[in-house]
Amino acid sequence: MNKIRKGDQVIVITGKYKGQRGEVLRVATDRVVVQNINLVKRHTKPNPQANQPGGIIEREASIHISNVMLFNAAANKGDRVGFKTLDDGRKVRTFRSSGEVVDA
Repeated sequence: MNKIRKGDQVIVITGKYKGQRGEVLRVATDRVVVQNINLVKRHTKPNPQANQPGGIIEREASIHISNVMLFNAAANKGDRVGFKTLDDGRKVRTFRSSGEVVDA
């Protein structure tokens, strides 16, 4: 079970985009793609079969998962994540600072 999942709100804790917040679009094994974070320019050829125009396209590149923290809206800052097993046997993510359950 991953500490950071697709759709989570995260905050970047180091690097060029430090302090910026965004939603996780994709998660690989140890890398995440965050919306509007780590934008790079790609020079692409046109592909008429995929209806894709050519040119310079700006898109998000991945950043290492250790450079982001899950955003805690109650504390208004990034927070560490732990796991807890509920009485009914479900394993849920919790914020380390407050013990509050991340996903209901």
